[in-house]
Amino acid sequence: MKDKQKNEKPETNQKLDDLYMNTEDGSGQAMTTNQGLKINDDQNSLTAGERGPTLMEDFHFREKMTHFDHERIPERIVHARGAGAHGYFESYGDWSKITKAGFLGEKGKRTPVFTRFSTVAGFKGSTDLARDVRGFAVKFYTEEGNYDLVGNNMPVFFIQDAMKFPDLVHAVKPEQHNEIPQAASAHDTFWDFISLMPESMHMIMWAMSDRALPRSFSMMEGFGVHTFRFINTEGKSSFVKFHWKPLAGTYSVTWDEAVKISGQDPDFHRRDLWNAIDSGNFPEWELGVQIVAEEDEHKFDFDLLDPTKLIPEELVPVKLIGKMVLDANPTNFFAETEQIAFHPGHLVPGIDFSNDPLLQGRLFSYTDTQLSRLGGPNFNEIPINRPIAPVHNNQRGGIMRQTINVGHTSYHPNKIGGGCPFQAKMAEGGYVSHQEKIEGYKIRKRSKSFMDHFSQATLFFESQTPVEQDHIVEALRFELGKVKSEDIRERMVGMLSYVNKDLAKKVAEGLGIDPNTKPEDPLNHSYPADADPKDYQPTQSNPSLKKSEKLSLTARPGKGIKGRSIAIIAGDGVDADALEAYKKAIEKEGADVKIVAPRSGAIKGQNGELIKVDHSLLTTSSVMFDAVMIPDGAKSAEMLQSDAGAIRFLDESYKHFKFIAIDGAGKQVWDKTYASKNTDVKGVLFDKNVQEFIDSVAKHRIWDRPHAANIPV
Repeated sequence: MKDKQKNEKPETNQKLDDLYMNTEDGSGQAMTTNQGLKINDDQNSLTAGERGPTLMEDFHFREKMTHFDHERIPERIVHARGAGAHGYFESYGDWSKITKAGFLGEKGKRTPVFTRFSTVAGFKGSTDLARDVRGFAVKFYTEEGNYDLVGNNMPVFFIQDAMKFPDLVHAVKPEQHNEIPQAASAHDTFWDFISLMPESMHMIMWAMSDRALPRSFSMMEGFGVHTFRFINTEGKSSFVKFHWKPLAGTYSVTWDEAVKISGQDPDFHRRDLWNAIDSGNFPEWELGVQIVAEEDEHKFDFDLLDPTKLIPEELVPVKLIGKMVLDANPTNFFAETEQIAFHPGHLVPGIDFSNDPLLQGRLFSYTDTQLSRLGGPNFNEIPINRPIAPVHNNQRGGIMRQTINVGHTSYHPNKIGGGCPFQAKMAEGGYVSHQEKIEGYKIRKRSKSFMDHFSQATLFFESQTPVEQDHIVEALRFELGKVKSEDIRERMVGMLSYVNKDLAKKVAEGLGIDPNTKPEDPLNHSYPADADPKDYQPTQSNPSLKKSEKLSLTARPGKGIKGRSIAIIAGDGVDADALEAYKKAIEKEGADVKIVAPRSGAIKGQNGELIKVDHSLLTTSSVMFDAVMIPDGAKSAEMLQSDAGAIRFLDESYKHFKFIAIDGAGKQVWDKTYASKNTDVKGVLFDKNVQEFIDSVAKHRIWDRPHAANIPV
């Protein structure tokens, strides 16, 4: 796989060949206009004389400039910044007892996919490392049509009804008077909105947790967010929640790292995904489902249709039904990653909706958005959006229509066209919506079963490890510390007191607010003008489950070090044999190793051999890596111990709780660090074999390292 030519579509994706029928790189070809006319001069405009005015008849200039002027399409209003990759999904079995979806109907069946990851709030040019929700959208190119599982890396959302989505986005986007801040929620309008929306408190716990700072796309979970339906071959319906579980485990970076990475490499997640696939270390996730029988819909102390709630895995275990592997980078970012159009309404037989009001609103919004972004109703004909299943219908015309329809009829029923295209029977794969009995009045009112806004927020916070809880406190102190309005800060502290009083107290102390201030009554201000506010007063349930260990990132450690990035810092005179042995052993486990030195180019080993340098200490830093190693070599150690960049690299790695390996004379470099002054240096491995280092790095961080936070870097 590592020798596969770059950008070649993998064998598992041969069904996507039709999507790339227009692929061309111009090799060995004459330049032409978009009409195929060969171009003799692409350097000079047509002018009236050598120094005269440009002529309007210069069709080549006008075509070239017009295309350039329109090369940028409107960015997505949310999820603007993203990265994507091709791959495949493989079913673990025949799941027809729970769903008749064809791509899940056979063990080992592979379905091509394209997956796009994204941040939500920032513009297209923002940083990958913003504190934010991450989009996790997968397009399955099934034989029954395209199926889109459009979710996030968090299983719940801020709001319950799609009516409030424009308000949420307007609040979190840069403030309209000065368009500041970019890709950040730490400002007044966002927290003003949240402080008046207690239904957001569960999502706020997730957004302020380490989940909002994933180490990489391959190390974060994905969720369908909403409750959907599975329909089996007998027509029986059950409720389903979707989960993507990363085989690499769930890991994050610290806030201090995120800030520094944003300055040094705002494309950190994009680059990581691209490089992992390019090197053959393909990211993998297992698809899991939580199944709830229709008759058990109301057995929980929360409403299955409420998108601000999750089903704890202790109540309904996640059943793993397949695996996704991303094994090919896009050929062209714009044509594929930018133009791909997802929609939660792109279904296949065996999958259907629930009445989740946020999901119902998305079913309108996504099509409406694509019409604006991609220019019209034919966005499905863009190669990346084309299904591998044949398309036959009576839709005609529209901007950028590519299909050349033949025949006389574009309507149904008809006799002239033989009644074609005909309606498919269910047995022929025709989609039939689940027949759900509906009764009730037309009304604008939130269900009382949606009014418990704090129980699951409390469950999430109290299920975190002490370190993770501290990070939530620090995140809230930072975010609310950026808020100028004292009223907003006090309202938020009051809201937090309904989640966990100790949490509220710690946040209040960090903001200089009296922690004993009586919290404001958490009335949900999202109610109709003529409604009785009491009808929107949050309720408080007493759930039997008080803690869910699965809600902590530490619950899914993964195996090994695949996808990690390790720095080996060395200078002239390094023990080249030891360095190479370390490098090979680590790369064999699927991690990426970079040689970092005081200068770019190459360094010399102790026997004069040249060793290629990947980064100088000027062009990278510790925050770009998961662990660091200093190999043996007296001259190398002598060079490094006088280099402030090398010392800072080690101190910063220690501060961020990373594992550090020191061999032989490398200890001289370590002894120059501030961190070495601590009597307890947990996670610093002296003269250990490489396997012990690999096993340590697999744990990601050593969070109980004393005094790490006080390292002055």
